[in-house]
Amino acid sequence: MVDGSKSLTMDEKTILISLASKYNLPISKVQEAVYHQFKYTSKVIREGKFEAVRLPYFGKFHVNPGRLKHLNERPTDD
Repeated sequence: MVDGSKSLTMDEKTILISLASKYNLPISKVQEAVYHQFKYTSKVIREGKFEAVRLPYFGKFHVNPGRLKHLNERPTDD
């Protein structure tokens, strides 16, 4: 069945099973393809370079330059 580190809702399971059947692929491969873009986005954000990430048909994720300046100028708790 569907496995992974996160708990899936019934709707997510249904969609993954439907895609797996439609494309004759193992559910694990479909799940990997569906969630890869979010893992990539998370990786880029965690690297801290503040690069923009564009996900086709979903949107562009970026850091607002004014917010970044504000975060960089705030005093630290040293």
